[in-house]
Amino acid sequence: MPGLEGPSDYSREPPRHPCLQINAKEPFNAEPPRSLLVSSYVTPVDLFYKRNHGPIPIVDDLERYCFSISGLIKNPKKLFMKDIWMLPKYNVAATLQCAGNRRTAMSKTRKVKGVGWDVSALGNAVWGGAKLADVLELVGIPNLTSTTQSGGKHVEFVSIDKCKEENGGPYKASIPLSQATNPDADVLLAYEMNGETLNRDHGYPLRVVVPGIIGARSVKWIDSINIIAEECQGFFMQKDYKMFPPSVDWDNINWASRRPQMDFPVQSVICSLEDVNAIKPGKVKISGYAVSGGGRGIERVDVSIDGGKTWMEASRYQKTGIPYVADGINSDKWAWVLFEVTVDVMQSTEIVAKAVDIASNVQPEKVEDIWNLRGILNTSWHRVQVRVGHSNM
Repeated sequence: MPGLEGPSDYSREPPRHPCLQINAKEPFNAEPPRSLLVSSYVTPVDLFYKRNHGPIPIVDDLERYCFSISGLIKNPKKLFMKDIWMLPKYNVAATLQCAGNRRTAMSKTRKVKGVGWDVSALGNAVWGGAKLADVLELVGIPNLTSTTQSGGKHVEFVSIDKCKEENGGPYKASIPLSQATNPDADVLLAYEMNGETLNRDHGYPLRVVVPGIIGARSVKWIDSINIIAEECQGFFMQKDYKMFPPSVDWDNINWASRRPQMDFPVQSVICSLEDVNAIKPGKVKISGYAVSGGGRGIERVDVSIDGGKTWMEASRYQKTGIPYVADGINSDKWAWVLFEVTVDVMQSTEIVAKAVDIASNVQPEKVEDIWNLRGILNTSWHRVQVRVGHSNM
């Protein structure tokens, strides 16, 4: 589209924060240290994980930038940023999580394919923009529509970036039209992140934010939106980001046998401790994050300091001064919950965390039970080792 360019090389990448742990340089994929991740409820833009599949697009003329909405509709249109800015602006607190979060740990059990991620391939931001439901009304699609008169049932988002997986074509993904046209689903065409204009890494000038599902569907750098009859047939919908059982490997995989992953399961991670820690005996603060997909709140976070034999409940919070209630009107339904508990650790042990959401979904105990060849959705109990010694350790 005019005004937005998808480069073919990495010579014009944006600057990044030096503390980021780089998991892949080209395309750039990086995450913050886990201890910094939970230092605030809203993740600073510089510390928000970077997940890319190609060179970062460049805006050369914002006034000329536009995107098309077409497909199975009567009134296709081209829209400019001024058209989006004229619509009501909404701010939505939502946690985006890469489906590959905690992939490195899963790969230690049995090797998987994909970019390695520790525990910080997620972040919580306040996204500002127009609701997709309002944008679709501009082309004659009413709210709460599941099928257009021409048979459109899905909304496909096409980026301007260039991906090797698409043979140099753009990244793309789709969501059901019923979700896109539901104002309560809070799907945004976002142009702000934490009160500031999106930066290049996070989709400037315009991106989709789909709360409650894996980050792969929140397409950045929008080039076009298509109303289609079937879900997107792109690589990342049909030959990636699908959940297979542990019995499936690369010699017997049938991609068509599984639906594209959308929702994500309940997850929690200890961020105040590394995988292995040397500490003095005494009080230890255990803190981290918990999050579940689909807008399901976190009912409980359990912490064990004896490898899972006995448990205690951690306190949960989101915004300062506002008590967190899992499905409360003052809680951010699409956002993570931070947790903490202070415990006495007098001997070497394994500390474990697991969360329960409001649907009583619980994290699986063992990663072996959910191993899959692409290493997605590692939501097993999070475990860290603590070695207690004297002060000279």
